[in-house]
Amino acid sequence: MASAFLEQAVDSVLDQTLLPKELLLVDDASSDGGKTKDLIESLKKKILEKNNGITVLTLYHDINTGPGGTRNSGWNLATQPWLAFLDADDAWHPRKLEISCKWLKDHVDAVMLGHLTQALAKNAGIPQLKSSHSMQGERISFLQMVIANRFFTRTVMIKRDISLRFKDKLFTEDYLLWLEVVLADMPAYVLNETLAFSFRPEFSAGGYSGQLWAHEKKELRTWVYLYSANKISFPTLCIAIPWSCIKYIRRVLNGYFR
Repeated sequence: MASAFLEQAVDSVLDQTLLPKELLLVDDASSDGGKTKDLIESLKKKILEKNNGITVLTLYHDINTGPGGTRNSGWNLATQPWLAFLDADDAWHPRKLEISCKWLKDHVDAVMLGHLTQALAKNAGIPQLKSSHSMQGERISFLQMVIANRFFTRTVMIKRDISLRFKDKLFTEDYLLWLEVVLADMPAYVLNETLAFSFRPEFSAGGYSGQLWAHEKKELRTWVYLYSANKISFPTLCIAIPWSCIKYIRRVLNGYFR
């Protein structure tokens, strides 16, 4: 259950060298008899007792809306100019916000920023940053996004005031939003530094993407939606669909031989 990691995720936010102004905690109708809600309220109390200037906002869904709906709920509550996302089973490096905000200050054209991410074992320590390379941000093109998703949600910071939002559970909500940002020619960059971590493999059996065929159907719907919305051409659709299927077959084979 994701709630088993929740406190670790929140602690990684509170350990930031540059603290956020707001922390938005959204529970998507957890079916655990109120345990997640109790944990969230306990974490909220702990944060407020620290009196560190963070405003804590909580929201509890009555009906499960999926990852996209949950993130949209937090988005709608937010008041700060930039949003960053963190799922319950993920964590940030202590300098994630400091480094990201410094880079954004120097690159005012950016609308979305990501960085590298790494899978860790539960309760593993956060690795040190590399000290032997310079920080660089690469603007991501649509072609790069067709080849492979370059943005993992735990890494993303995005401007709050853009009109785009996550779609519903029929699609790969995060991948679709990043594609729409890039297709709208909004500058989206990825830093060459690992500043976020996941405590479950991206395609693990227990993860959202672990059900590979269900995930693949959503990705295929994503491409069909982009075509039906006149955001990509038919030739692009004819390239994206087979390539998506090739990636799906590769994931299945990787799981089989793991």
